[in-house]
Amino acid sequence: MQSINRMIWGPTPQEKVRKWQTQLKREQRMLDREVHSLDLACNKVKADIKRLAQKGDTKNAKLLAREVVRTNRQKQRMLTSKAQLNSINMQLGHQLAMVKVTGTLQASTEIMKASNSLIKLPQLSNTMREMSAEMMKAGIMTEMLDDTMETLDEEDEELEDEAQAEVDKVLYQITDGKLGQVDAAKVGELPQKQATGPTPEELERDEEMERAIQGLLSS
Repeated sequence: MQSINRMIWGPTPQEKVRKWQTQLKREQRMLDREVHSLDLACNKVKADIKRLAQKGDTKNAKLLAREVVRTNRQKQRMLTSKAQLNSINMQLGHQLAMVKVTGTLQASTEIMKASNSLIKLPQLSNTMREMSAEMMKAGIMTEMLDDTMETLDEEDEELEDEAQAEVDKVLYQITDGKLGQVDAAKVGELPQKQATGPTPEELERDEEMERAIQGLLSS
């Protein structure tokens, strides 16, 4: 009888929810593997930066430091997405409890917001679009936004415009203070001449790095 009802009416609300929960757990495991791969790759780059610092190759060390910054941002994005997947999973568990009372799935603003946010991540985009379409049919979501995709070009522009301080911080940490600068938030306000002096910030940073390298080579 149950199989006949499924053929006529399709999966039950409970079956739909369990299917989505299985998909969400699979995507969480995929993100875990991605994060692990990023950690391994980042550790290799950090080792390369240390070797370049010892050789006095500031230019290439800074280039690799930018890759560390990019990797850290990507990792943070994945960890945030994993937390959002878990949030959807918990909300679906609440839906299962409500089905026993009402017999139907209920609209959920939390699930809709989290799903629309997850569509931005390339690794999850296809899965979340398909799942969102199914949830719309089931009545859990009332709409699915189509204008939430982020472009890598915008991220690259942001990196070029704002990430220099992060790059210097990464260099400072990885090379034990031989390259880069301490984050201003950790040591108080920057010296006045850095903020008002006629020398451009980037040039001043490069000069300090060169002096650090010379001291490293002579030691």
